[in-house]
Amino acid sequence: MSTGVETLEFQAEARQLLQLMIHSIYSNKDIFLRELISNASDALDKLRLESLVDKDLSADTTDLHIEIEVDREQRTLTVRDNGIGMSRDEVVGLIGTIAKSGTAELLRQMKESKDAAASQDLIGQFGVGFYSTFMVADKVTLVSRRAGEETGTRWESSGSGTYTIEPVADAAQGTAVTVHLKPEDADDQLFDYTAEWKIKELVKRYSDFIAWPIRMTVERPAVEGESEGATETEVTTLNSMKALWARPRSEVGDEEYKEFYRHISRDWNDPLEIIHMKGEGTFEYEALLFIPSQAPFDLFTRDAKLGIQLYVKRVFIMDDCQALMPEYLRFVKGVVDAQDLSLNISREILQQDRQIQLMRRRLVKKVLSTVKELMSSDADRYRTFWQEFGRAVKEGLLNDFDNQRAILDISSFASTEDPEKLVTLEQYVERMKEGQSDIYYMTGESRSMIENSPHMEAFHAKGYEVLLLTDPVDEMWVEAVSAYEGKQLRSIAKGQVDLDTEQEKEEEGSDRDQQKEEFAPLLSWLTEKLGEQVKEVRLSSRLTTSPAILVGDAQDMTPTLERMYRAMGQELPKIKRILELNPTHSLVTGLRKAHEQRADDPAIAETAELLYGTALLAEGGELADPARFARLLADRLARTL
Repeated sequence: MSTGVETLEFQAEARQLLQLMIHSIYSNKDIFLRELISNASDALDKLRLESLVDKDLSADTTDLHIEIEVDREQRTLTVRDNGIGMSRDEVVGLIGTIAKSGTAELLRQMKESKDAAASQDLIGQFGVGFYSTFMVADKVTLVSRRAGEETGTRWESSGSGTYTIEPVADAAQGTAVTVHLKPEDADDQLFDYTAEWKIKELVKRYSDFIAWPIRMTVERPAVEGESEGATETEVTTLNSMKALWARPRSEVGDEEYKEFYRHISRDWNDPLEIIHMKGEGTFEYEALLFIPSQAPFDLFTRDAKLGIQLYVKRVFIMDDCQALMPEYLRFVKGVVDAQDLSLNISREILQQDRQIQLMRRRLVKKVLSTVKELMSSDADRYRTFWQEFGRAVKEGLLNDFDNQRAILDISSFASTEDPEKLVTLEQYVERMKEGQSDIYYMTGESRSMIENSPHMEAFHAKGYEVLLLTDPVDEMWVEAVSAYEGKQLRSIAKGQVDLDTEQEKEEEGSDRDQQKEEFAPLLSWLTEKLGEQVKEVRLSSRLTTSPAILVGDAQDMTPTLERMYRAMGQELPKIKRILELNPTHSLVTGLRKAHEQRADDPAIAETAELLYGTALLAEGGELADPARFARLLADRLARTL
């Protein structure tokens, strides 16, 4: 262990964030104190939890608190806690680097953003905690000693590219952050962070609900009999320490809820929805949940954490309580306070605990029903919710079968009906055409790719609405959901499609029979010729303008899903598809006649190969031999000149 002062460099992304802070990209500088107090509160929670788990931990837990200290002459403000503290490696790891997913993406979007308000939204999505001190500081000093260790660590930086770090022999347990404030702006007294009134105001506004006492030594007039103007000091507690979730909703203001949300989520934006509930009966619990207004950067990364904190009788037990909320609702933030659980309960035991499972079921149903209410009461806020979290919610259709119907009810999808609006399954069913028995959909990589697909031709011509499903998860959940309101969900890219009415079938019956007879030799020959690529060649009833199309059997995996599985390293057998031909297209009728007259002509075989290749390209597929296809096509085009 080093015994002297070391100068280290910030991680590159940390340096960039520091510069953003120093140049005040976020206009509300007041929040730096909230962030420091929030960090201190977390440190106290962690110490109490660790002391419960590790009875041999050498730590003083008799008077856990947060202290704010001001030196007006030196223009410093110190936030001190006697919580868990940090070791030297933790100081370097937590402050010298940013090990958060999405940092690079955050910085990229900030650089591209020309709008200051948009930049604030971006930084609010990330949450910068300790770094916000550099909005008001010329220099920041941190002294910390981890509970159970003998030596502390001093960290100091002016926010430039480097920081210093050194051991401290006499450091107190916990962490003290001293902010060396920038010179006072005489024109703006609202930002005097050495003023007692200002600190009291900020603590009341942002941190009143913190469960630990926030103390400060304040001045008050001296007792009667002493000289006029004399003052004396006393230690006062600045916050009420009332657990917000334990108070009736009627007694809690919206601003209090919003500040509590920011505290537990580290999100600077307001929540989209607040859910305050209480469970009574065989077991009791209180819950305060929030649906964010913006998705976090790590929503779809492997290290994304669930946002539910578990308390037992007001005692913090753990954050990221995975047993209380399913993964598809991982964006929900909040607190659940149970009355009858053990303080020593582990994550493993939680997964099996009956009370936890019952709470989870009730919490999930409440979240889903809240979104359902939002659909009918506030369309704009619902749209925001679905835009930010719809992809995650649809994951629940794959594994939460108890709530599958509730998830379907709050889901909405793009469709061919209106490019500007999403449609729910209920709305789709209400406007189905007379005689329509199925809910039609197609999956694909983009709306434009699906809308321009040959699969859509007959549906456009007949005026049938088709759901356009473009999220990767859509490829999987449609396999798990067979029907809605008794209507089968049916892919227009699989199986046989016949949209003709019974009357149309009767009128065209003889013509169809004649077509089948005329094309039978060609279809048989093509099935044999293209046997390596397709399982069957048949006539199509879904095409109006394209010559050919590839479709899957009703139970086949889609090409997109097949590619997804292969990208994940899964070994799959080759899935052959069906080539359908448009019997009214001039290319197909010409090929039939040419085959009748000169079946052995190599040009006929080349045409068949080109026909298959164009069908594959039309759906976004990849050719096995692109060079050969290009050569055949070039030769064929040259003959037409």
